[in-house]
Amino acid sequence: MRIRAAAPAELPLLQDIERAAGEPFRALGMAAIADDDPLPLDILEGYRRAGRAWVAVDAADRPVAYLLTDTVDGAAHIEQVSVHPDAARRGVGRALIEHLAAAAGEQGLVALTLTTFAEVPWNAPYYTRLGFRPLADSDPALTEGLRAISRAEAAHGLSLWPRVCMRRELVEGPTPLRRTAASTPPSAPSRSPSSGTR
Repeated sequence: MRIRAAAPAELPLLQDIERAAGEPFRALGMAAIADDDPLPLDILEGYRRAGRAWVAVDAADRPVAYLLTDTVDGAAHIEQVSVHPDAARRGVGRALIEHLAAAAGEQGLVALTLTTFAEVPWNAPYYTRLGFRPLADSDPALTEGLRAISRAEAAHGLSLWPRVCMRRELVEGPTPLRRTAASTPPSAPSRSPSSGTR
C-alpha cells in the first residue's frame, strides 16, 4: 500500500470512498451518518492545494482511502479519514495515520487530534489501539480549537450519538492553549467535520 498526495482528478473518488465508508453505520441505527454528504469538491480541493490531503492507493494507483488534516492548536487534527470497505481491515487507516504522524513530527507539531464517535467499534476503540486517548472536559489538552470543532459538530447534529475528542502525543512538552492564525483550515467546511467517523 502506497501513500501519496491526492491528485485533482481523484477528488470525486474521495467522495465515493466516504459514501461507501459511511454505509456500515446503517447497521448501528445511524442512517443519518451514512446519508451525510461528503465534503464538496471545492473544499477537498482546498485541502489538496494546501498539501493536507493524502490517499492510500492500490496496485493500480487508485485511491482506496484518504485522510484530510488541519493544524489546530499546535497539533495535526484529523478532519477526515475514510477507508473503502473493500480495503478495510488491512491496516490502511493505520498507515495513513502513521504517515500523518511522521509528517506532523517533521513540522514540529506536538500531537495528533481527532473527534469521533465514542461507542462505534471502528471509531474511538480503534483509535485507542492506535495510541489516542480520550480527552475529558477538564483536560488541558482539550483546547479551544477542539472545543470549537465539537460545538460545530453538535450544531450539525452529530451529538445525537456520544462523541469524544482524542489526542495522541508526538512529543513531550506543554500543551498549547491558544488557536492561532496558522491554525486556520485551508477553507471553511460546508458541513461540520466528522473526522474518524469512516
